[in-house]
Amino acid sequence: MKAIFFEQHGGPEVLKYAELPDPVPAAGEALIRVRAAALNHLDIWVRRGWQGLTLPMPHITGSDVVGEIISVNSGQNKLAPSFQLGTRVMVNPGIVSGEDEWTRRGEESVSPNYKILGEQLRGGLAEFLVVPVSNVFKVPEGVSDEQAVAPLLVGTTCWRMLFKRAAVQAGETVLVVGAGGGVNSLAIALAKAAGATVYVLASNKEKARKAIALGAIESIVISDTPNWSVEIMKITKGRGVDIVIDNVGAKTFTSSIRACARGGRIVTVGNTSGHEISFDNRLLFTKQISIIGSTMGSKQDFIEAMNFILTHKIHIPIDRVESLKDGIKMMQYLEEGRQFGKIILKP
Repeated sequence: MKAIFFEQHGGPEVLKYAELPDPVPAAGEALIRVRAAALNHLDIWVRRGWQGLTLPMPHITGSDVVGEIISVNSGQNKLAPSFQLGTRVMVNPGIVSGEDEWTRRGEESVSPNYKILGEQLRGGLAEFLVVPVSNVFKVPEGVSDEQAVAPLLVGTTCWRMLFKRAAVQAGETVLVVGAGGGVNSLAIALAKAAGATVYVLASNKEKARKAIALGAIESIVISDTPNWSVEIMKITKGRGVDIVIDNVGAKTFTSSIRACARGGRIVTVGNTSGHEISFDNRLLFTKQISIIGSTMGSKQDFIEAMNFILTHKIHIPIDRVESLKDGIKMMQYLEEGRQFGKIILKP
């Protein structure tokens, strides 16, 4: 099969588009012909690598996959979900490899046995993929491959981040720091759908305009307003916002604390500008702010997120759809931060 992969960690130069052996499904797995895969910043982080990440090489990233069932190896499990061959399916990218106290509580993404497709496991930037049958769900009629693949990783992440961890409520105010990535652009739409008033920090006027179209009431361009936390306080008449979504990290976290209301919360699922963060903790305890971490979500989070997004026809911005053979170029495009919304690749 054709695939995008790397054999050592590093920059974009380590990526290859070439032939690899077709995967073979083990017991309990399905073989899927990939119809569409979407890129995420996770693809970049995994390629760069980090201390403690050990992967069998060559490694294929790609967490968002829609495809069709080629075969199923049910093994001895007679209760495994059954699919007709050729069924169009979406893949839940959160895969549980074992049971423990967290999985028994339904907190699968907290468990050390929780793996992410494309991170610890080979992903979908290829012509074929094998995944557990329990992670495969039929794509509803009338939903395109692009509509189905766009919200998978970011949908699960946003759902847990907003509704389970930050517990957003109708009438609250939410600041989304950054507007171009898949998580943040969907967070704008979901927070608006939840009845929150949404403000956005954008890197340029074009992204600011698109953020307004997604449901933000106001979008601040950081180059025009470098002291944006002060601007947020002005807009909110000195109160600040109830929830700050900050997935940028080092460059923005101090200002996020300043923009947060007393008793508010800051939720984060990433750190695109760096993970080493320092701040004045007096602001944290005097304002009684909660800092909340979140990562992916459970199988139930995935199901609830997909049902909500697809039933309510929530628009997931799609920046472009390209061929898999152009995926290395698209990965560089993503790394440069030029996109707004999802980049989708088709084999």
